[in-house]
Amino acid sequence: MVAPIRTPRLELVPFDPEALRRLLEGDRASAERLLRLTLPPEFPTQDELGGFLSIHLHRMHAAPDRRQWMARLMVSRDKDVVGHCGFHGPPEVIGRAEIGYTVFSTFRGRGYAKEAAGALVRWAFAQGETKVFATVAPANAPSLAIVRSLGFIQVGTQDDEVDGLELVFVIRADGAA
Repeated sequence: MVAPIRTPRLELVPFDPEALRRLLEGDRASAERLLRLTLPPEFPTQDELGGFLSIHLHRMHAAPDRRQWMARLMVSRDKDVVGHCGFHGPPEVIGRAEIGYTVFSTFRGRGYAKEAAGALVRWAFAQGETKVFATVAPANAPSLAIVRSLGFIQVGTQDDEVDGLELVFVIRADGAA
């Protein structure tokens, strides 16, 4: 069992692989029963089903002992699923500790993404990582504001085959630029 990461307002709850499998099969009701949560209507999107969720399910099966480095649901104290976040995968698999986050439209503008992203960074540092990365589309002003407010520094760009041009940011445990 992978423990949630707790913040003042959120629990970052690891996805259950069986719940992911059920979502991918289109069985939302079974996934919600397994998670003991109600998912918002906007989740999952077709893009999430075809990409993010299937990639994470594959990684969970390939490295079940490293699930703490994978996708999590952002659950509020009121038990609302406000978004999802986590790492792109175990650092040794993807080459670095890299965070990602999505807040569902109903819950945007409340600071949940910043709270979750900050918790993920602190957790990664506590696991011994010395750097954490984030990639952001140049036009995503809210996400750019989040990474910058947390102390991430832009170190380059990359061309993602799905998302196109992304700005690459890093934050270091020692605070060095």
